[in-house]
Amino acid sequence: MKRKIFIPLLVISALLVSCFKDADDTVQPASTLDIQNFIYRGLNYYYLYKSDTPELANDAFANQGELDGFLQNYDTPESLFDYLISPEDRFSNLYSDFTVIEDALSGISLSNGMEFGLVYYPDGSGNVFGYVRYVLPNTDAELQGLKRGDLFTTIDGQQINQTNYNDLLSTNSYTIGLATYDGANFTSTGQTALLNKTQYNENPVFLAKTLDVNGEKIGYLMYNGFIKDYDTQLNNAFAQFKADGATNLVLDLRYNGGGAVETATDLASMITGQFNGQVFYKEFWNADRQAANAENGLFDSSISNGSAINSLNLSNVYILTTRRTASASELVINGLNPYINTVQVGDTTTGKFQASFLLYDAPAPNFSRQEANPSHNYAMLPLVFKTSNAAGNTDYGDGLFPQIALKENYFNLGQLGDENEPLLAAALFEIVGRPLPVKKDFKSLKELSDSNANSPIYGKMIGN
Repeated sequence: MKRKIFIPLLVISALLVSCFKDADDTVQPASTLDIQNFIYRGLNYYYLYKSDTPELANDAFANQGELDGFLQNYDTPESLFDYLISPEDRFSNLYSDFTVIEDALSGISLSNGMEFGLVYYPDGSGNVFGYVRYVLPNTDAELQGLKRGDLFTTIDGQQINQTNYNDLLSTNSYTIGLATYDGANFTSTGQTALLNKTQYNENPVFLAKTLDVNGEKIGYLMYNGFIKDYDTQLNNAFAQFKADGATNLVLDLRYNGGGAVETATDLASMITGQFNGQVFYKEFWNADRQAANAENGLFDSSISNGSAINSLNLSNVYILTTRRTASASELVINGLNPYINTVQVGDTTTGKFQASFLLYDAPAPNFSRQEANPSHNYAMLPLVFKTSNAAGNTDYGDGLFPQIALKENYFNLGQLGDENEPLLAAALFEIVGRPLPVKKDFKSLKELSDSNANSPIYGKMIGN
């Protein structure tokens, strides 16, 4: 059974209700126990770390009455879910409204266009500053003239700190106060920017260009999410690299938190092409599901809509990473490692090697959207299998470590795609020996959060 049937992101048909309703026409809201039974069934069937929770064992309860008695110990679906999840699981999630996760999987979210990170002040005060990573096109942030490297220290006039940042930034409209930093103190510039969030469909292919450096054509791709709806745009970028005669590639995944496994496989096949049909990754499910569900992911020759992949047949790739590089991004790095010279430039990645898919309250084994119980909107995205590369490397919970270690300097970010941007410059030095820009010393600071922290798919690897 192919897993692609588990995540049909379908539009719900409108319910055509007669003007004269009777009791049978009205959907009754599900009880807490009904929802909890769904959670238990799904985790008992598919959860990767099922063996870590004794109550998920197949013989844990003699009958439905015993199971219901256990479930009723928990006041909410969320508290039950939290109990059943393994202590080592950082990534499984339960959603009370599955439309939010469905939109996110299609690249749709509320956004003002400012993608940012939040960092502690160096003075230990608990205060926090924000820095702009990049600005999305056709958004308020672009209209306000924000750009990569801008700093802000206040929201609606309040100093951002470690306790208020989430509340201040969670509203759909807020004003940031811009600032500068002189190496010791932050100083307000007096400038502000009012930012409003609207529904936004983000193309993850943020920047694709071919650089001509010392006579060599080098593709540069900043790719910010493995979203299947944009597979054509990703493939088109590689068509352009191919037409330009690119002989090397710098793949910028520094802010890419993951997404679809299928798209990750396609991206690896675009970079290569010479390994079609060979193992890109292996799967490991729970003991009950391994025999029936595990299948190797193979390098392939077509994207999700059937179009032929534009492959570069490279033997080297240079991948830019930070601590925000996660999940499907790590799958690409790990999966390519046994086959070509995969040079990681930047910081250590997040450390996520497990995949998930959406489970709705529907009969096993599909737990499908089409058969979902209409009396509630709960769905869950539990870890269901882990991956290794063809050489068996897995369980990299501490992240994947760079060959060329380099952290971003929040006060000297450089411009994405510019040859002097520090991470790209380090990659170009390795490829063609292009001289490095003068290094500016800086103190490494601790990041607190970022603009994607509350995204339902951030750090997720979604099975096919």
